[in-house]
Amino acid sequence: MAPDTVSLRYFLVLAQELNFTRAAARIGIAQPALSARMRRLEAELGTSLLVRNTRSVELTTAGAALAESAPPALAALDRAWDTARRAGAGELGTLRIGYSISTGAETAPALVDRLIRASPGLEVSAVPMATPEISPAVADGRLDAGITRGEQPGRGVRRYPLRRLRVGVQLAQHHPLADHPEIEIAAAAAYPVRLPHRTANPVIHDQLAAMFRDTVPTPQFHTRPASFDMSQHDLHDGRTLAPTSEAAVSTQPAGLAWRPLRGAPPLTIHLVLPRVQSPPHRRIRTIAKTLAHELHWLPD
Repeated sequence: MAPDTVSLRYFLVLAQELNFTRAAARIGIAQPALSARMRRLEAELGTSLLVRNTRSVELTTAGAALAESAPPALAALDRAWDTARRAGAGELGTLRIGYSISTGAETAPALVDRLIRASPGLEVSAVPMATPEISPAVADGRLDAGITRGEQPGRGVRRYPLRRLRVGVQLAQHHPLADHPEIEIAAAAAYPVRLPHRTANPVIHDQLAAMFRDTVPTPQFHTRPASFDMSQHDLHDGRTLAPTSEAAVSTQPAGLAWRPLRGAPPLTIHLVLPRVQSPPHRRIRTIAKTLAHELHWLPD
């Protein structure tokens, strides 16, 4: 059997000092313990490594060979242990993340950036996807993680709240309600309300529509053929409102404003992971939790 690495490391210190007293002091053990270690190491190797006398210590031919060959071997072993520890901590490997377009302005980039900076050994790729496709892709292993808006249905996954956002409306800056710091839901219902296309995200479509369920008058709902339009051209008519979260402010085109809706339930962004989780899955969950805390994404 190969000798233990601790004895090898002790031997290398002794090979540098060529003095048991100084070597023991550097290592931080008693001199008799160091002598016992060296005798055991020689017995395990079946050869003498040291020539001892009352005044000095010299290396034998075998000792000199070991002193030369052991450092790179121990360095390689240290790298192997470090690789194993990092893999066990989820710091190595690949992470394929799918995110809904609506989370691509702030939430997804912030999490991906933190993952890359916190775990250089992780190869992270992120792609925008249609929201209904994300949870099934995580469940069947095509994705390692997903970032979605709303409590998306699907088996084989676990969802963790990542961010809660206030819900309000986007509207033209010259809209009659734009002067209000906060808008009543009933007041918004008096104007045409543009909802996201239901096929893009049925959960969010239904949540936003439900806010107006009991309002009088019943708003005039309409949707656009395109589910994502950076220009938001239909809101510039000065009448149409678009319920959305406060995250819309970060990509809001000129001429538009965002105002919170009083009493509207928050919109939740979730981190989606498989039910059976590997170290990289646990790593992304830990980093996401830390990031959410630091950025106050989950207010009480």
